[in-house]
Amino acid sequence: MKENMLEINGLTKHFGGLAAIDGLDLTVNQGEIVGIIGPNGAGKTTLFNLITGFLHPTKGRIIFEGTEIAGEKPHSIAQKGIIRTFQLTNLFPKFTVQDNVVSSCFLDPKIGFWEGVLHLPSSRRKQEQALKRSQEILKFTGLESRANQLAGGLSSGWRRTLAIAIALAASPRLLLLDEPVTTLDPDRVTFIMNLVTKVRESGVTVAIIEHNMRAIMNYCDRLVVIANGRKIAEGSCEEIRKNKEVIKAYLGE
Repeated sequence: MKENMLEINGLTKHFGGLAAIDGLDLTVNQGEIVGIIGPNGAGKTTLFNLITGFLHPTKGRIIFEGTEIAGEKPHSIAQKGIIRTFQLTNLFPKFTVQDNVVSSCFLDPKIGFWEGVLHLPSSRRKQEQALKRSQEILKFTGLESRANQLAGGLSSGWRRTLAIAIALAASPRLLLLDEPVTTLDPDRVTFIMNLVTKVRESGVTVAIIEHNMRAIMNYCDRLVVIANGRKIAEGSCEEIRKNKEVIKAYLGE
């Protein structure tokens, strides 16, 4: 049995009188790709914001590798190894592709942002480490030939790929992907989802929010379905495909 990496118990988030997340229980096991699906407004992105510290829960527990992280600040959670991408890719459009990845390398505490800013003696060595690492990540993600291109000039599909590269540069143990292939053409969907599989094979656990059901069904080990802030189903892709409550949540019947 795989070890639980992330455990969420009774998680609730109120905005005024509305419960965006309502008593949610969820686990992510080490080494798997978990798909988190549900209709628009179900609370999926709010869930990611709670896990990563961009929002604080009204109540409930978020335990990562045995440590309670609910309510911690985003940078503290990121340093523990939970890294996310966003629906709107968070890039520096006037930086090159490689510079975007190098910048993220300095979020890794082993490299150190302030050493570079303050020009400490160790900064040159660590800058060289960041450059080498960025080259490895660009090769891994298929962005090597675009290293010197401005990020703002990339197509939508390559921007999504760069968002994953930037996330990988921060050394995630758990990678949270928010709609990495929604609206992309089938070839780019296949490319990015194959990349997600490579990420998992490299030792990174993945949780993914996605509306592209073909991608979710073909690549995820397990699915969790959320509607109105509550978990309504969980299981294999085949089990979820046949679940009447899930069908009702999506079709409103």
